[in-house]
Amino acid sequence: MSRNAFGKLCLILQTQEGLEDSKHVPLSSEVAMFLSVLAHHKKNRTVKYDFIRSRRTVSKHFHCVLNAILRLHPLLLANPAPMPPNSSCPRWKSSEGCLGALDRTYIDVCVRAKDTARYRKRKGSIAVNVLGVCDRDMHFIYVPVGWEGSTADSRVLRDAITRPTGLKIPREWELGNNTPQNHQEFFNMKHASARNVIERTFDLLKARWAILRSPSFYDIDDQNRIIIACCLLHNFIRQEMSIDPLETMVNETKSLGNAENTECIGTVETNSVWNSWMKLLSQCTMSGVDTRDFYFLLFRCMTKT
Repeated sequence: MSRNAFGKLCLILQTQEGLEDSKHVPLSSEVAMFLSVLAHHKKNRTVKYDFIRSRRTVSKHFHCVLNAILRLHPLLLANPAPMPPNSSCPRWKSSEGCLGALDRTYIDVCVRAKDTARYRKRKGSIAVNVLGVCDRDMHFIYVPVGWEGSTADSRVLRDAITRPTGLKIPREWELGNNTPQNHQEFFNMKHASARNVIERTFDLLKARWAILRSPSFYDIDDQNRIIIACCLLHNFIRQEMSIDPLETMVNETKSLGNAENTECIGTVETNSVWNSWMKLLSQCTMSGVDTRDFYFLLFRCMTKT
C-alpha cells in the first residue's frame, strides 16, 4: 500500500467511522499495527516490540480497526456493472450482461479440536471454503465466508449464482498453432479466458495478505471476519493505486507455471434444456451472433421442449 493510499484510509476511518487518536496511540499507528498483522501475519508479541506497545493495546486496536473496516463494506465493495454489448475487451466480448467471474478458494484456519472434522478438506488440511465473485477489474463484489472446508462446492454454490464448471483451456492451445475446432471448444476457450480473472484475483489477494496463506491464531469467527476485511482492503488498494507492483509479480509467477493446481468441479448434472442452452450459446459465440438473437433462439428452443 502506498503512502497516499495509507493516508486516505486513515482519513476515511476518521471521517466515516469516527476513529480518533487515543491518549497514547495515534490513529496512524493503530492502522499500521492492523495492516502489519494482515500483511506479514505477525503475532501480537512481535507487533508489541515493533510499535513499543503492550500486547493488550495491540489486540484492542486491532479489533477496533477490524470492526471499522467491516462497517465500510458499502463503500469498499464494488457495485457490479453488466458487460456492455459493444465491449472491446477480447476476454469479455462474448459475455454481454455478465457481471463478473465466480470461483472458490480454500484458506487454512485454526479451529477447536472438536471442530476439525467439519473443517478438514479432501487434502487433509483444516480450512474454510470461501466463495468469491469479482468484476473484470479484479474488484470483489460478493464474498460470503464461514463454510467449512468439508462442505461440498455444490452446497456453497447453491446459495450463490449458478455458473458452468470444469471449463478450462486445454494446454495444447497455449502453443499458438492449435485453435478451437468447433463451437464447443471455442466457447470453452472464451469462458475460461474470462473466468481467469477470479483466479488471478485470489492469487493477488493471498500474495498481498500473508495472514491468508497460513492458519491464523485468532478464533474462527475473527478469522472469517479477517478474510472479509482483506477482500475489502484489496478493493481499496485497487481503487487508490493505479499501478500495483504486486499484480505484476503475481502475473509473472503464474506465467512460469508454478501456480498450485486448484480443485474444481468436473461434472454437473444436466438436462435437455440446459444442454440446448449451452449448445446455442457456444454456436452464437463462435459465429458472432448478437446476444439478442441468441435469446430469441433460446426462447424458441425452450418452447419446443
